[in-house]
Amino acid sequence: MKMKFKFHILTGFVAISLLSGCSKNPVTGKKEIIFMSKEKEIALGAESHPSIVATMGIYDDKNLQSFINEKGKAMANISHRPDLPYQFFIVDSPVVNAFAVPGGYVYFTRGIMAHFNNEAEFAGVLGHEIGHITARHSARQQTSQIFGQVGLMAGMVLSETVRGLADQTQQALGLLLLSYSREHETESDKIGVEYSSKIGYDAHQMADFFGTLKKISETGGQTIPTFQSTHPDPGGRQTKVEKLATEYQKEHPAKYNVNRDAYLRKIEGIIYGTDPKQGFVENHTFYHPELKLQFPVPSGWQYENSPAQFQMAAKDGKSMVLFTIAPGKTLEEAAQAVIKNYSLQVSENNKTSINGNPAIAMISTQVAQSQTGQQAAPTQNSIQVATWLIQYGGNIYAIHGVAAAANFGGNVNQFKSIAQGFKSVTDGNILNRQPDRIRIKTVQRDGSLKDALKDNNQQDKQMDELAIINGMSLSDKVTKGMLIKTLGR
Repeated sequence: MKMKFKFHILTGFVAISLLSGCSKNPVTGKKEIIFMSKEKEIALGAESHPSIVATMGIYDDKNLQSFINEKGKAMANISHRPDLPYQFFIVDSPVVNAFAVPGGYVYFTRGIMAHFNNEAEFAGVLGHEIGHITARHSARQQTSQIFGQVGLMAGMVLSETVRGLADQTQQALGLLLLSYSREHETESDKIGVEYSSKIGYDAHQMADFFGTLKKISETGGQTIPTFQSTHPDPGGRQTKVEKLATEYQKEHPAKYNVNRDAYLRKIEGIIYGTDPKQGFVENHTFYHPELKLQFPVPSGWQYENSPAQFQMAAKDGKSMVLFTIAPGKTLEEAAQAVIKNYSLQVSENNKTSINGNPAIAMISTQVAQSQTGQQAAPTQNSIQVATWLIQYGGNIYAIHGVAAAANFGGNVNQFKSIAQGFKSVTDGNILNRQPDRIRIKTVQRDGSLKDALKDNNQQDKQMDELAIINGMSLSDKVTKGMLIKTLGR
């Protein structure tokens, strides 16, 4: 959570005007009904991009950015839709994911870039994402009204009532990412094999990377591959891609590159995992070194941090807390903006102080609007919100505790203890915390990966994770002179 800017919450999805018509799919060659023109695809991508950047941030690595631009443009040129204005970005998220939005916008997280072990793995996923665009999956999906969203709470399912406010926040940020169907995933895998092969890469490596994703999922670690949730696995995907790659190379004999060492040198120094300066959780506390603030995280709660907000929720899905910067220059302005943006009906509104910081505390009900524009009466299923607006360090921060009306009374004290725990950070160990980075090392002797990692002073508790990062098992053999990934500061 960078929070370098005050994000003004927008209301609702980016508006999409639909144009009905029958057109020929550029990949399949089949005639199909599409409700989104090429111009609308481009407009949607352009309109979504600023919100995606605000939500995730851009990772600043000019050399790596130059690499994905080069390969992206080469692949776009041989694609079924070379006329689109493709753009490629690395976003500042530790989550292992890649995604595309209509109109040619393709995004890779720094998390997935750190997990690739050669250029061919990257090229396979790049081809898969461009495939979603060229096969017009977003447009085809939209005809079935199956727009979805990602990035709410990785690995967590909130109850329907509690999800309301969180969904509204996601809509407000305009994160229009699509959860594709299994049919579309299979089609994009095939396109990924074709496109990556056409620019000279061995598509078998794309299959190997699905193996890496599977291992990450099985560990249940913090670097959850949301690639798996936004790209549902139809089963046996690794095997299917392996077969597709073999068939393609049999039909098109050529030299297909892997380029392992070249890629590893490109990611030397990339930040791995949480970047402390964006905020981190430790000892049941969320710390933000740049903003010099902290507040408690209840034991057992799951959480997700992003540049725009920090979210956490109880495992039972019946309550959640959202922390973000509130719009407005004064507490009063911020209160009015929050009430308007979330359609809140306020029952309590009190000026207070939290650890010496001026604050406003509110209890509200989120009210639905009827078709006539009238506010619907609250029910047991209505969402209730406890809000604390806190003036600190030149910003106004909002802590929203959210639960269904039926569960709100049992959770409000928990929300209150979180808000009252908001205070400044002065501990130098927190303020000066540095991130882990991928460090590329040369193996000094023949042996196992585990031997090589120990030779480079890697901690025992990190061994399994390091094996996954390297796309290997700890018992796999390595040879003198080989490059491997380690973690360091």
